[in-house]
Amino acid sequence: MTELGMILDKVDGYIYTYYLIFLLIAAGVYFTIKIGFAQIRLIPDGLRSMIEKPQSSDNMSSFQSLMVATASRVGTGNVAGVTTAIVIGGPGAVFWMWLMAIFGSASAFVESTLAQIYKQKDEKNGFKGGPAYYIEKGLNKRWLGVLFAVILILTYAFGFNELQSYTIASSFAYYIPNFTSTHWPVIIGAVMALLAAYCFFAKGQFIGKLSGIMVPVMAILYIVVGMFVFFKNITHVPDAFALIFSNAFDFKAMSGGFVGSCIVYGIKRGLFSNEAGMGSAPNAAASADTSHPAKQGAVQSISVYIDTLIICSTTAFIDLLSNQLGAVDANGQLLNGIPFVQQALKSQMGSIGILFVTISIFLFAFSSVIGNFYYAEANMKFITSSESAMVVFKLICTFVVFIGAMVSMEVAWSVADIIMAAMATINLIAIFLLRDKAFAAYHDYMAKKKAGKPLNFLGSDIGLDNLDCWHEEDLKLDA
Repeated sequence: MTELGMILDKVDGYIYTYYLIFLLIAAGVYFTIKIGFAQIRLIPDGLRSMIEKPQSSDNMSSFQSLMVATASRVGTGNVAGVTTAIVIGGPGAVFWMWLMAIFGSASAFVESTLAQIYKQKDEKNGFKGGPAYYIEKGLNKRWLGVLFAVILILTYAFGFNELQSYTIASSFAYYIPNFTSTHWPVIIGAVMALLAAYCFFAKGQFIGKLSGIMVPVMAILYIVVGMFVFFKNITHVPDAFALIFSNAFDFKAMSGGFVGSCIVYGIKRGLFSNEAGMGSAPNAAASADTSHPAKQGAVQSISVYIDTLIICSTTAFIDLLSNQLGAVDANGQLLNGIPFVQQALKSQMGSIGILFVTISIFLFAFSSVIGNFYYAEANMKFITSSESAMVVFKLICTFVVFIGAMVSMEVAWSVADIIMAAMATINLIAIFLLRDKAFAAYHDYMAKKKAGKPLNFLGSDIGLDNLDCWHEEDLKLDA
């Protein structure tokens, strides 16, 4: 298994460093140019859309769909991943992370707009959709939609949820000596599985409502602590910014090893944390009850900013202002990841800082568990409408959370990464082929906004009369 893990790790590294990263950058830059930086210009529109109420309590609001998407985006990578980028790649990685959030949000705008255009009504009169749905309806290739759905389920319901469960369990190792050889992983796994099952089997829009409460609370708590560190070290903030920008453009230092440079680490962290263009968030975007697809495109762009410009930046400044870069542990190993953040906050807040990191990891990871399940469930529904199959699926997803607390994740993590690269490739090809429909919806929105007309949408407005939604009888009045 060790040899297999090494091989998969090399394949994983090659795919992400030399292939997917450039594909995502190209998509982000291209869509940014085509929509004229709408992902920035429409931020006020996205904020207004977030407070719109759905027509029915059975439907998910734009805010709830935003929180589901953010729940999946915001995970342990916002803590451990950002720290690794800074420790290994250098502080300049933060600048490239910020830059990729700007361009990546354009891809998020396009894929989420398409998810809204091609969404369908579900059995509870709510909405469902995502890449599998717009691949089937827009490209007339159900087989490819099914393939995408299967890949997403393998990645999120099995790979990433197992990883999140393992991360939660391992975060308790600090408090329990010889943690892995005790019965505590089993206990923690059982508790996690029970909590997950309650969410998975809940009726209605429970996950959306829970995310609407949980995500803002955990984000605000983390940001408050970050602001505490920020203002406690306010005199060193200019130095931190100077370090970020000087290191970001230190091309002489990069020339010796571009692959391990701050550029590559920052771009990878920015793109793979916010998942823009990956095909995951559109599953949440499609569920929103909104009056125009472009509105949800703007809302989901904001999710990228929340993830990268706010949450990831909070971790970055905790790391940089704590003066712990280069610190080593008791074994002389360079501090990195979660242990680094624990030490950083301990230096600023005492032992309570370590407890806070543990709580944050639990909230971030569990929010990802329910967000990931929501994506997987939407794609399972695309494959089959069988109620019994859905029950079995939910039980399996619950078992994955349980077993994840007790297994080593090196191989599973690499496999999930590789599979997700295939998922992202299919999605990027699909949104490129369907780009004209997304652009048409965007231009329709802008034309109506400029003319002072209600920001309502019908499929016929962009020449699509074969949609499942967006007909006269479905018209939702602009808020």
